[in-house]
Amino acid sequence: MSARTSGERIGPKGDDKGRWRLWGPYLSERQWGTVREDYSDGGDAWSYFPHDHARSRAYRWGEDGLGGICDEKQRLCLALALWNGRDPILKERAFGLTNSEGNHGEDVKEYYFYLDSTPSHSYLKYLYKYPQGEFPYTDLVAVNTARTKQDFEYELLDTGVFDDDRYFDVTVEYAKADFDDVLARITVANRGPDEATVHVLPTLWFRNTWSWHPNGAEKPQLSAVDGPRGTTTVRAVHPELGSYDCRFAASVPVLFTENETNNERLFGTPNASPYVKDGIGRHVVDGESGALNPAREGTRAAAHHILTLPAGGSETLRLRLGPSGTQLSLARGFDTVFKDRIAEADAFYGELTPKGASEDEARVLRQALAGMLWTKQYYLFDLEAWLNEHGLDPWSLPRPGVRNREWFHMVSDDIVSMPDKWEYPWFAAWDLAFHTVALSTVDIRFAKEQLELLLQDAYLHPNGQIPAYEWNFADVNPPVHAWAAYFVYMMEERTTGHADHAFLERAFQKLLTNFTWWVNRKDPGGRNVFQGGFLGLDNIGVFDRSAPLPTGGTLEQADGTAWMALYCQSMLQIAVELVEHNPAYEELVLKFVEHYLWIAASMDRVGDLGDELWDEEDGFFYDVLRLPDGQAVRLKVRSLVGLLPLCAATVFRPQQLAKVAGLGERLRRFASRHPSLSVTLASAQAGVAGGPRLLSVVDEKKLLRVLGHLLSEDEFLSPYGIRSLSRHHAEHPYSFWVHGEEYRVGYLPAESDTGMFGGNSNWRGPVWFPMNALVIRALLNLYGFYGDELTVECPTGSGTRMTLFEVAREISDRLARLFLRGEDGRRPVYGGQAKFQDDPHWRDLISFHEYFHGDNGAGIGAAHQTGWTGLVATLMTVFGTLTPGDFLAEPVRRTKR
Repeated sequence: MSARTSGERIGPKGDDKGRWRLWGPYLSERQWGTVREDYSDGGDAWSYFPHDHARSRAYRWGEDGLGGICDEKQRLCLALALWNGRDPILKERAFGLTNSEGNHGEDVKEYYFYLDSTPSHSYLKYLYKYPQGEFPYTDLVAVNTARTKQDFEYELLDTGVFDDDRYFDVTVEYAKADFDDVLARITVANRGPDEATVHVLPTLWFRNTWSWHPNGAEKPQLSAVDGPRGTTTVRAVHPELGSYDCRFAASVPVLFTENETNNERLFGTPNASPYVKDGIGRHVVDGESGALNPAREGTRAAAHHILTLPAGGSETLRLRLGPSGTQLSLARGFDTVFKDRIAEADAFYGELTPKGASEDEARVLRQALAGMLWTKQYYLFDLEAWLNEHGLDPWSLPRPGVRNREWFHMVSDDIVSMPDKWEYPWFAAWDLAFHTVALSTVDIRFAKEQLELLLQDAYLHPNGQIPAYEWNFADVNPPVHAWAAYFVYMMEERTTGHADHAFLERAFQKLLTNFTWWVNRKDPGGRNVFQGGFLGLDNIGVFDRSAPLPTGGTLEQADGTAWMALYCQSMLQIAVELVEHNPAYEELVLKFVEHYLWIAASMDRVGDLGDELWDEEDGFFYDVLRLPDGQAVRLKVRSLVGLLPLCAATVFRPQQLAKVAGLGERLRRFASRHPSLSVTLASAQAGVAGGPRLLSVVDEKKLLRVLGHLLSEDEFLSPYGIRSLSRHHAEHPYSFWVHGEEYRVGYLPAESDTGMFGGNSNWRGPVWFPMNALVIRALLNLYGFYGDELTVECPTGSGTRMTLFEVAREISDRLARLFLRGEDGRRPVYGGQAKFQDDPHWRDLISFHEYFHGDNGAGIGAAHQTGWTGLVATLMTVFGTLTPGDFLAEPVRRTKR
């Protein structure tokens, strides 16, 4: 039996009840500074619950830790704590800057890496690099706060704390002997030139579920119990989870306290108990003997190991967490379990890796998917309870500083794929859709679960809106769930032969509600020109699209309208797929055909009109600003906003359309009733008899003109993918003046120089993976229609002509090149960081950043956002298995050249 289907230990097949997912890396890496934990009057989440409070204050809604695991409801947690003998506090969680600190806020300042994971987390591997000198908490904040947006970030390596390799590599591995029997190895290596001592404290604790209930809740308990000689055992008894033992392979002291807030330290009020959350740290770091419970019981406990390692030396600690009363041997069979789980993981990824891939390509693919699987989090947020705790009920008036007032219905109590468990430890709707595309490469079942999650009644607003993200659930993210659902459905059929129509139908029925919300809420003029607002692209435009326009009037968005065209096409694809099993979907096929035709026509009405999105002179799509006096002005910024219409391109095969009875006749009647749409309709019908049909916002003439911009290295095409803003604006920034104030958009290959959206995001030049993925998807669809007879210059002006399939592969290869070691031995993602480029203990560790420098490919933004940058794994596997023939199964139109 192959590794991919070897049962519940590796993947979901055979594990119908999901038992092997009971334990996983579901622990957040930052719970402080989140909206969930914010009970301030002004809604300043970062200041209300800062990093300094995290070690002393019990969380309300979740837990965080280093390289940790927990059960699926985060009742019992296990994670790493460290102390190098010099730090002022115990290292229990990753440190980073808040939103207002530095030229890139919300930024983790640590080095940790997800090295391996199977879908069921039968094997996990994580690496943390811990300095031997005092961790520069104050220095990082002070220097970054003093720097401007024109300065480089001040990183942990820049502080000198890793000089002379004076640090520890701390590797944490987990292997499951059974679904509820988890073995762990913690290997600490001294990379420095001298002997060094480190305190290693594997910590077990219960999430505080008892303090928030007015009538009280049964409190779980940790306690020391006798175990085999030479070991130390902590028993964890929970009213829901049952009884577990955590056994350590050494006779070491176990330090007990309570997971309760130290009110005395933080607020100057008495503690209910002398044993509080920071008791272990106060004992180890400050020597406070009274900080621990001498009765050796509590709700938080740590086994205290002190390791003195010679230069270059290492030591491995063992522990095992499993049901009480079972054999939890730390010797017999322990290494065999690890050996077996690692072998299974190797075989699993061996099958995923395309034949002929290099060792480095296999490494990048595996670490990308490991990051996807590690970046899951148990996410608990009961909005009614939280709003009630803020003094609101569904009928009370809005109050400043309290977010998400209209989301009383929402309850999240699930494992959710996160963009990044430190910088973005909350789900984001459109991020999540892209996550599922990447996750479908490694775990179809989880991908489908995630797509359906936000469509459940516990999430989806009764009005049909999908919640965006916890800072503002009512914000508007691009509608990509239908596309992702169809992609995942097709991916499953391609890889397993099973077409899950039930999943597709469930998703479609809920998406109908969301589509209706879009049509009713975001097309205020009823002209099929959409005004989505924020749409995830932050500062890409002239104005903050989430705020009222300084000019007054409205903004007709090329991207908002293109997103809706793609939404229509995706819903149409799903409806056509479902018709085969239920003829009732024929009417919905026709509904989405007609919706699409109206939207496509609205983007480029017949004639060269000054108030439409298409600019004939430039050969590009732009937003249109409609002023209160009726004037219309094109905002001529060449950005992804104008490339998105290219992405609304979908090919339908004759056998698909043949499923819909009377489709041709209905389209003819529609055309006769609406002659102004005849050009759009003709485009939708173009092709040889019996060949494919193309739905595309751009016809061939517009396609070639837009591709001229897209594939120009002086505009969008960088050595590492498609930029988010044309490099044309480096020398020709766009300016718009309002009441004597200039609104300006210029090309920025790296960090943002604007405070818009806190200044921690930049769509004004860098390469972003999700938009590149949509461009590649469009090119493959267009190739399926135009075939080999349509070629374009790539790069523009080079004289080299490529088919659209070859262009798609070229862009994909450029994206992968970000992470692969080039001929010079360097990885572009690490730019000029010599440590990552040259050091043997760093050079094969890959960070999958939020976005990438538009000129040199250096990673920027969140350093662990495999959430959507993990798409590189999908691209590598797709182009490792697909050929042009996969898109040319039918005759294609013949073009004369």
